[in-house]
Amino acid sequence: MFWSGLGFLQYRDVEEPPLPGPDWVRVAVRYGGICGSDLGSITLHTSPSVSAWTSFPFTVGHENVGTIGDIGGAVEGFAHGERVVVEPLLGCAARGLPRLCPPCARGEAGICENRVGGGIEAGLLTGSCATTGGSWSEAFVAHDSQLLRVPEGVSDENAVMSEPFAVALHGVLRHPPPQGGTALVLGAGVIGLCVIAGLRALGYANRIVAVARHPFQAELARGFGADVIVRPGDEKALADALGARLDRPVLGPSLVAGGAEVVYECVGSSSSLDTAVRFTREGGTAVILGLAAAPEGVDWASIWLKEITLAGSYVYGMETWQGRPIRTMELALELFDQGQADLSALVTHRFPLSDYRRALSMASAKARHRLVKAVFAF
Repeated sequence: MFWSGLGFLQYRDVEEPPLPGPDWVRVAVRYGGICGSDLGSITLHTSPSVSAWTSFPFTVGHENVGTIGDIGGAVEGFAHGERVVVEPLLGCAARGLPRLCPPCARGEAGICENRVGGGIEAGLLTGSCATTGGSWSEAFVAHDSQLLRVPEGVSDENAVMSEPFAVALHGVLRHPPPQGGTALVLGAGVIGLCVIAGLRALGYANRIVAVARHPFQAELARGFGADVIVRPGDEKALADALGARLDRPVLGPSLVAGGAEVVYECVGSSSSLDTAVRFTREGGTAVILGLAAAPEGVDWASIWLKEITLAGSYVYGMETWQGRPIRTMELALELFDQGQADLSALVTHRFPLSDYRRALSMASAKARHRLVKAVFAF
């Protein structure tokens, strides 16, 4: 129903958005990625509270790689025809605000305090803002502060993966596993696989336990560096892999003694969040990267019983890497260019935009089609 024409999603011809100012460019899309958060918005799994920072109608799509087309007169350092990825965050600079909010001043546009206002309409990201358009189209517009040049040796497939890879790198760099500790990665979809690849690309040699639902996901997780693979719901196997103990209460799920020093929750479902909280070791950290909205059935007792830190990790920002500040998406492109990571094989399916119904149907049934990342190809 959601993409039949009866839902909120519409496929139609619209005018290309004009450049909002002289420091903007038009980007001709090569690949526009289909993200789990896009599907979540279309199928109404995203928290409705986010609509306060959204303007309608918007063109979907924030994962992208393309080339610069029209270019504003104030844009410096970029030229027509250059291949770029656009960091989709719409912070103070993109809004043309004269004074940056404290997060933006630190390079943290992901947690900008001004998701509305300025010279463009409301929107957290490109792909949720009526002014900018999105990557599920032939072209959209971007502020010059959002542009990142794609190195010549980086394929379009890796370039379009730089955004989800940056999401994973941001969570890992802000909450790294301790020396000799175990990292538990819940979910082996795109973000979970990117977390595993990111841990290895950043040089962490710690043990990685991954929870993967489908055999093809388990195979990929192992290929990217996971040491142990467990199926979801098998709590005994997970406890054994972590050297933890399950203690049965009179009612409710088991309490877990021990667990992983850091847990990267990459699903966002109620059951996965519950597992993250319960299987974090005493004094450890559970990092929420999945699209968590309004979960039910999560037993929060372990947070205070085990003095766990529950940390949110939203998109990307400014990291410190090898003693220097660097934007997370820029680091992702650098790791691709240096051969430290290669995620191109995760782009498993390509569709013309006109075939969007089949694309979204297949992206919603990943196991049946062995689909990891689907993109619209222009």
